Amino acid sequence: MARTIGSNGKETEKRVLKEALNLFAHYGYAAVSMRQIASQCNIQAGALYNYFPTKQSILHGLMLAHMNDLLAALDAQPKFENPVTALRAFTQFHIRYHIGKPAEVFIAYMELRNLEAEPYAEIMKLRQEYERFLRGILRQGQASGDFKIDDVPVTTMAIISMMTGVNTWFRYGGRLSVEEIEKIYVNLVLSVVGLERLTTAVEEIT
Repeated sequence: MARTIGSNGKETEKRVLKEALNLFAHYGYAAVSMRQIASQCNIQAGALYNYFPTKQSILHGLMLAHMNDLLAALDAQPKFENPVTALRAFTQFHIRYHIGKPAEVFIAYMELRNLEAEPYAEIMKLRQEYERFLRGILRQGQASGDFKIDDVPVTTMAIISMMTGVNTWFRYGGRLSVEEIEKIYVNLVLSVVGLERLTTAVEEIT
């Protein structure tokens, strides 16, 4: 018989989210059942519903935690008045943070389509808050003449899509370190806004 993990409900809830994260990332949200999640957590299937009434609520909880953690980490970063410095810092932050959380990022993007209307709207609002931060940097650089941008909203989405794509191929222990990847992406992002590279090129660091 499966046993309940401890007596602390919050700890059990965290365990459920952790195990569901791994299962969703490995098999996909649609292929995972509540019974599988309960089994992985070593609790009775019926007990799982005391913490999450539906599988949808688990997915929502994972995405909500990811976005709240991302925004909190961004808020804790140093703020720069110079738009070029700010853009470089944002790029480095985004790459480092997302590389460090591959499962969370995979689910946040690939499983977004599985959210129902209300939780989807909540997550999108948080994503737009993150995007607004970058948009603000780009608008500042456009106004100061540092950046050559035709359309700030489109450029914002292009940069975020390009940077988040790192999670589809980066593996620790590969040819390049995280620090080297950061340098390459800084160059790529700077080129998008019309600036020359300010860091070492890939061929010089490999």
